[in-house]
Amino acid sequence: MANENLHKANKAKNDEFYTQLSDIEKELRHYKQQFKGKTVLCNCDDPRVSNFFHYFSYNFDVLGLKKLIATCYKNQDADLFSENKSEQAIYLEYYGDKNGNNVPNPEEIGIKPLKGDGDFRSKECIELLEQADIVVTNPPFSLFREYVAQLVEYDKKFLIIGSKNSITYKEIFKLIKENKIWLGNGFDNGNAYFRTPYANNYAEGVYNAETGLVKFRNVGWFTNMDFSKRHEDLILYKTYNSEEYPKYDNYDAINIDKTADIPMNYDGYMGVPITFLDKFNPEQFEIKGIDRYVEDNPTFGHRFTINGKEIYARILIKNKRIREE
Repeated sequence: MANENLHKANKAKNDEFYTQLSDIEKELRHYKQQFKGKTVLCNCDDPRVSNFFHYFSYNFDVLGLKKLIATCYKNQDADLFSENKSEQAIYLEYYGDKNGNNVPNPEEIGIKPLKGDGDFRSKECIELLEQADIVVTNPPFSLFREYVAQLVEYDKKFLIIGSKNSITYKEIFKLIKENKIWLGNGFDNGNAYFRTPYANNYAEGVYNAETGLVKFRNVGWFTNMDFSKRHEDLILYKTYNSEEYPKYDNYDAINIDKTADIPMNYDGYMGVPITFLDKFNPEQFEIKGIDRYVEDNPTFGHRFTINGKEIYARILIKNKRIREE
């Protein structure tokens, strides 16, 4: 149900999801040393409600930041510290605490108008992007491909939130294969909880009226910033046998339904679920491609089959560290 609702949100472009501060803190602790002396841009954030802006402004000195920039789309309030309504898009610049109270005060934050609507694709927002070293935000799910393409084009470091379904997008998977983007540490137990003004669109069990949060199970952090967990080997304990690991009808590779079932002693290609990327260590495994877009797939554009039945999306991998029984 959570995934179904994520699809609905994507289709309807109901993209206003606010990330919890606790989730930001848990993820950012894996990259803290990489922020020293850097300019951070949060370019999909209303600072009144954005916990990204809150995190970086309150931890500005701890992280050793150079500057913090946040852009606010035009349908948000122009004044960060009032409830006056405005259709003016703005951007904020923060250079750290100046009065010694360790709190970002209004007089310490430069609030400036934008000529346009604050869309990340606009010329003036791209100029702000060019100033940044690292981009951290929760971009619109419906524009994820376009958003990532812009970050890659301008050669920016980034840590962003997106649907894990985007892994199967041809453009995104190409970047994963080329080691230009990977999954971050991730949400606790794979569950992400957001606040959203569209809460009434979600069914009971997805939206919690008591907490005011919507739950998604298929959301993750995407980044090109290295962190230690990415280089930890996946512990393999099973051994290959043809009964447990059938081959595909239309490709020379074995099928694996769970990452935990990857055999330690198979030296050929294996089709694994996209959740494998949560455990992917590039020193331990090679990624060849994703089923329907593998160049030598005889039914290019289609997924693999077993006994004539199409299998859900599979990533083709090979173990670089074969272990014998």
